[in-house]
Amino acid sequence: MGVHRLLRLRMASGSCPCPAALAPHAARPLSALRLAPSPAAARPRPAVLSCRAHAAASVSRGAAGRRFPGVAAMSSSTPPPGPVQKSEEEWQAILTPEQFNILRRKGTEYPGTGEYDKFFDEGIYECAGCGTPLYKSSTKFNSGCGWPAFYEGLPGAIKQTPDPDGRRTEITCAACGGHLGHIFKGEGFKTPTNERHCVNSISLKFIPASDEA
Repeated sequence: MGVHRLLRLRMASGSCPCPAALAPHAARPLSALRLAPSPAAARPRPAVLSCRAHAAASVSRGAAGRRFPGVAAMSSSTPPPGPVQKSEEEWQAILTPEQFNILRRKGTEYPGTGEYDKFFDEGIYECAGCGTPLYKSSTKFNSGCGWPAFYEGLPGAIKQTPDPDGRRTEITCAACGGHLGHIFKGEGFKTPTNERHCVNSISLKFIPASDEA
């Protein structure tokens, strides 16, 4: 039998294994084929933070990697400490109970009871806690509010911090953080600044002009 005839007979009888092996798979639709995911594809990918989000996440974590809620708003109601820093025990040792309650615990004396409410001698008002000069007597005026009132403090001596409720602005000694009172603006007083620093007498210590020299 010739070679060409032998080849034709084999092809006609379907003895070639390739078509038979592929036929079952060719009969299936492509949608029926399920491809097993590779190990790399099955592994979840970590979320990618943008530069801004990454920076915000870094700021809100401490050195140990813990999250501290509310850090972007460091502000908070407690102002950063000034150059004069003491422990609570040290403040209690040098302040009277009334001074400690107002200067360190942000208390308020009753209106009309303070030593400097109706006091207008010439001199300087210092912080009762640390002795930092805060106000000149020339900036004091009679507001009728029941507390000593000043229209401005000495440059850099007073720190202003909005209260958490947003209704008032607390004033503290910039040196020691001692609570002085609150500042009010736009009340219509005929002063150069149209401001009223409403200060507790207990937070102050008056130094007469004759003693300044």
